[in-house]
Amino acid sequence: MTVNLFLQFLANGLVTGTFYALSALGLTLIFGLMRIVNFAHGEFYMLGGVLGWFVTTRLGLDFFSGLLVVAVVMAAFGWAVDRFLMERVRGQGEEPAILLTIGLSIFLANSALIMAGSAPLKIEGPVPNAPIFLGPVVLTEMRVFAVGACAVLILGAHLLIKKTRLGRAMRATFQDPMAAKLAGINTARVYAATFALGSTLAASAGMLLSAIYSAQVAMGGVVSLKAFVVVILGGMGSFAGAIVGGLLLGVAEAMWGGYISTGMVDIVGFIIVILTLIFKPYGLFSSARSERA
Repeated sequence: MTVNLFLQFLANGLVTGTFYALSALGLTLIFGLMRIVNFAHGEFYMLGGVLGWFVTTRLGLDFFSGLLVVAVVMAAFGWAVDRFLMERVRGQGEEPAILLTIGLSIFLANSALIMAGSAPLKIEGPVPNAPIFLGPVVLTEMRVFAVGACAVLILGAHLLIKKTRLGRAMRATFQDPMAAKLAGINTARVYAATFALGSTLAASAGMLLSAIYSAQVAMGGVVSLKAFVVVILGGMGSFAGAIVGGLLLGVAEAMWGGYISTGMVDIVGFIIVILTLIFKPYGLFSSARSERA
């Protein structure tokens, strides 16, 4: 019985951790390339859920069409945020960008509250919520589908960064922006594309999770907290770190909630951040160059 419970908690943690990983990928990409701590990241996640609810419930689109619309709209929105807002403070230090993203977070949260209200918004998933029995572990079809969709998005982002011309430009800009510019790379477009990709990943995770639970305007703050924990744990700017960090946080929360207390599960993130900053301040996947700096 104890083994069965452990396996169930582990499965639940891996499911939750997949969403944490996907939402944190956008944050770590933006920081790794642009050196911007985006405090509005949770609101992009929230907008994905709210917009997904609107296009599927009010406009009548099916889930897959709705997810595509959310991805395209949020990519365009992320591109516009970078070109018309972030570009104005680029190169002026960290403080202006931090204040700008905090202000953007407040604006987006309150705008969504006015337009969508504070009630939970449920998105109808593409598969039923029927249980699936995998030995002693019980999941639902929707959870399995959502995890698979998150895995596809993570793999797609990885291939984009590693195999495409845009991805090579991103990595070159990350390593040395001035050298990339001298080599003919339009770094302004790279920055905008990175912000668009980060916004898309966060919004997609928001819509997928809202199909399991619900979308709420107030969920952006919680998501930002989880994403920052994952990024600090895995290492700022580390793609692999975001994935592993998300899974570790999800499993740690599931074990804490199952064996200790479900009412204090959020404390796990704070404990992980404290221990990481003490023993591995640059994250589990930090490079030697980062630690020397």
